Amino acid sequence: MTELLTAAQMRAIEQAAIASGEVTGLELMERAGRGVVEAVFEEWTELAEGAHRAVVLCGPGNNGGDGFVVARLLKEVGWEVEVFLYGDAQKLPSDAKANYERWVDMGEVAALGTIKRDYYHNAELIIDAFFGTGLSRPLESECLIPLRDARINNDEPNGPLIVAVDVPSGLCADSGRTIKLPDDHGLYPFAHLTVAFHGFKNGHYMARGARHCGKLVLVDIGLPSIERRWVRGKGFQPPNGSASLLSPDNRRFRRNQRGLKKIGLDTHKYSHGHALIQSGGVGKGGAARLAARGALRVGAGAVTLGCPPAALIENAAQLNAIMLRAVKGVDGVDNILEDDRINALCMGPGMGVSDESRGLVEVGLQSGRGLVLDADALTLIGHDAPLFGLLHKECVLTPHAGEFARLFPDVAEKLAAPATKGPAYSKVDATREAAKRAGCVVLFKGPDTVIADPSGRCSINGSVYERSAPWLATAGSGDVLAGFITGLLARGFAPMQAAETGAWLHTECALSFGPGLIAEDLPEELPKVFRALGI
Repeated sequence: MTELLTAAQMRAIEQAAIASGEVTGLELMERAGRGVVEAVFEEWTELAEGAHRAVVLCGPGNNGGDGFVVARLLKEVGWEVEVFLYGDAQKLPSDAKANYERWVDMGEVAALGTIKRDYYHNAELIIDAFFGTGLSRPLESECLIPLRDARINNDEPNGPLIVAVDVPSGLCADSGRTIKLPDDHGLYPFAHLTVAFHGFKNGHYMARGARHCGKLVLVDIGLPSIERRWVRGKGFQPPNGSASLLSPDNRRFRRNQRGLKKIGLDTHKYSHGHALIQSGGVGKGGAARLAARGALRVGAGAVTLGCPPAALIENAAQLNAIMLRAVKGVDGVDNILEDDRINALCMGPGMGVSDESRGLVEVGLQSGRGLVLDADALTLIGHDAPLFGLLHKECVLTPHAGEFARLFPDVAEKLAAPATKGPAYSKVDATREAAKRAGCVVLFKGPDTVIADPSGRCSINGSVYERSAPWLATAGSGDVLAGFITGLLARGFAPMQAAETGAWLHTECALSFGPGLIAEDLPEELPKVFRALGI
């Protein structure tokens, strides 16, 4: 499954399945607990043999019920298991209470307040089943203390392994943020292994979610797949509120991949589009050249770099397959755009912030062509309401966090506010709100890149877990991404498709190259990535 879920969606899927009679809550809880145990034994095969010791921390809801199942299954294979409960056993939900009673027939349940730090000294495994996806408030100190002690003991040699049931307690499943009081700078959620059920949640991939979850695995508990609906012109759409994780398994991604393969035999270069990349002046052309190289490598049939006349010699010395045109002010861009074969523009990288740059961006917007706005162009738009008002559906904005805050200060303020209750305002929420306001696609960069269009359709390109590529944070990397998207627009991709595909390819190029990457390497890695995709 590549659709990410919110906590509310997961709850609705479970409730609908139970109401239909397909499955009972007890069956789901049993499958979840068994899935956790199997995931532990698969991850650490040495734990599948012999007797070991576990501490299971159970909460007052169904997540705690999953913990009681885990405790029972470990006990049945010979483990020494100690169980602690936060809350009143008599107030547990019915299914959790049933599994509590099954555990009580096998072992004791101690009140959480009785736990001591030395309980962890000889434990090899700690199960965090305090709170799952439905957490809506900060953890109380009664829960914080044992989780803090678990972390302290984990830092010791041969410390216990920590496994989270669905999400580490304290993590908002919708946003990946820690729910805590503003003055609480102590504990943050942590697990070596997080076992999710049925579908990954938005928070597993956003903000600090991946850092807190450790390794993330998914367990099938027999629920029906997420409901999809067909939307004309947009393909299969997940329910409102969720986002798609960009992946080769994603139906939308496969459609985008087919677009990459569309290079016919009876064509010429302009059949694959002509992209114009606008550069800055002398000594300012590197960013635009990176973008131009990215656009050409991703498959634009022709790429022209426009620059002030004084910068012609500098750019000519470094460009071959990329064409070069002198652009003298706004009239110069107008003259170039008389060529209707130019169907995609990129403005911003290295352009500078000036009245002339503003004029160039205005002409680009008024042309109605596919337009990627990055770097300095975003700064100009953020300070200029009339320019912002010219944005249209063929545009793609590619801000990093600082640029996003200049473009959408009130939205950024909400995102930066402490998450004191759940579900917390998320990067998905922020990007959707920004795209609706701008009337165009917004690609909010980061390891958790979020892409949204004005309709609310949303995708996440998660450069985390097995796709983590921290070396992608290098000067010029974003300029190449802008070029990838521009080249795809030139090839005929719709703005959302171009942004999704460009972001995914950007990460794949970084993973293919590996550590030591610099921005110049990204376009040159594309042929290898394309071959791996069968393109």
